[in-house]
Amino acid sequence: MQKIHTENAPAAIGPYSQAVKANGFIFTSGQIALDPATGAVVQGSIAEQTRRICENLKAVLAAAGSSLDKAVKTTCFLADMNDFAAFNEVYGQYFTEKPARSCVAVKTLPKNVLAEVEVIATE
Repeated sequence: MQKIHTENAPAAIGPYSQAVKANGFIFTSGQIALDPATGAVVQGSIAEQTRRICENLKAVLAAAGSSLDKAVKTTCFLADMNDFAAFNEVYGQYFTEKPARSCVAVKTLPKNVLAEVEVIATE
């Protein structure tokens, strides 16, 4: 098992890794809309936050030798299911290979962001 870390994505804000590579798969931790340069939450709409989340995931997967195109499963958490259409529009621009996905609404996300996404990808 190899722990993955990149400065191009936000540092972990708890006792976990940005991602772990094991047996040919990369398992990312959930990414939220944090600016990797400042550590601050990207303010704005669900679309703006989703873009930042996807860019963070792209950076983590690149550091692991993978990419969004190699995603096989995503799990998406939304603070408000009314944001689903706008989230989905941006998400679809990044995950063009259409991996399997679960998307659920949750009561609260870290730092009160609007969404969080985690990915399982191949190398």
